[in-house]
Amino acid sequence: MLGKRTSKKPSDRAALRNRALRVVESTGGPDPLPPPLAGPIDPLFDHDSLGAALKAIREAKKLSLQEVADLTRVRRAYLEAIEAMDMEKLPSRPFTIGYIRAYAAMLGADPDMAIDRFKTDEPVLEAQLQAPVGVPEERDPRVAAFLIGAVVIVSAIVLWNVAQRSMSASAPPPPLAAQATVEKALRSMKPQTMELGAPLPAPVESTTPAPYETPGLAASMGLQANADAPRPKAVNEGTEVDLATLPTTFRPMGKVYDSGNPQLSSAVTLQALKNAALILRGADGSVYFARQLSKGEAFRAPRLPGLTIDVSNANDFQVFVDGQSKGVLPATQVLASKLATAPTVAAPAAVAPAAAAPVSPPPARPPPKAPAG
Repeated sequence: MLGKRTSKKPSDRAALRNRALRVVESTGGPDPLPPPLAGPIDPLFDHDSLGAALKAIREAKKLSLQEVADLTRVRRAYLEAIEAMDMEKLPSRPFTIGYIRAYAAMLGADPDMAIDRFKTDEPVLEAQLQAPVGVPEERDPRVAAFLIGAVVIVSAIVLWNVAQRSMSASAPPPPLAAQATVEKALRSMKPQTMELGAPLPAPVESTTPAPYETPGLAASMGLQANADAPRPKAVNEGTEVDLATLPTTFRPMGKVYDSGNPQLSSAVTLQALKNAALILRGADGSVYFARQLSKGEAFRAPRLPGLTIDVSNANDFQVFVDGQSKGVLPATQVLASKLATAPTVAAPAAVAPAAAAPVSPPPARPPPKAPAG
């Protein structure tokens, strides 16, 4: 049969406490507590960690993390990691020490003391430096493209050389004639004597052109000009045109161009005697008309002040004023208004043959006298 469990009385508890105190006193007791430090404690050491101390100082100054970030130029994410002492979100140790120094200086605390507290809380470990968090690693894509292109070019060159060598090695040898065929061909050859003809005379040199004489130079120097020397042709001077063969009135022999404005009248018509270029310029130098005319095509020049006709050869165009021929252009550049008032160039009249003078009959001879009987 089980009995009741008896509880200890208060007198028994006091006896046990006294016995424990005697044991402690006999063994010397625990180490006494160190005396308290003299003076106030620095706020950086008044909390469990440096981050908590900095956060308390910031909140005492009623500053937000964004304000501290704007003043220290340190990212807010880094400030939050410093207050939480989250080393995984902080960059390498030298950058972190710089951020803590700037943070403590902005709050008015001792930066050196804050660094000492950080080194005490986070001792140096044998770890490699980490790159700043959040900074992208920039690489120039052109370098990779250049290296890839160089590798491709070198590989192509090597493969091409290998292919050429393999093709040359596998190519069949050139065909050769049989030795018996070669000997038979050599025996069939007979020695012959090559006869050389008489040497040919030296080639006749080209005729020397007539010396050029500057017009008017001999007269200005008091020399007698050579009248038999041919007159040199000026630049852009074509072959002379026989005016007698030109038509006296305008006859369309191809397409006729005009200004395209029916309100502008035209008195001068230029007809190409051969394929030639025709350019008409206004008074300000702007091109009014430019075209390569074929033989027989014509252009009706409008009555515009200052209109200039520009051709490469004056003998390539015949001028008609009101349908009547005025001959060819007087120059390569001429005003169209002057052509309208130019006199008509008459064709040289054919020289009529001289009338034969009447031939008088010879005088009659007297009859011979009869001989006397």
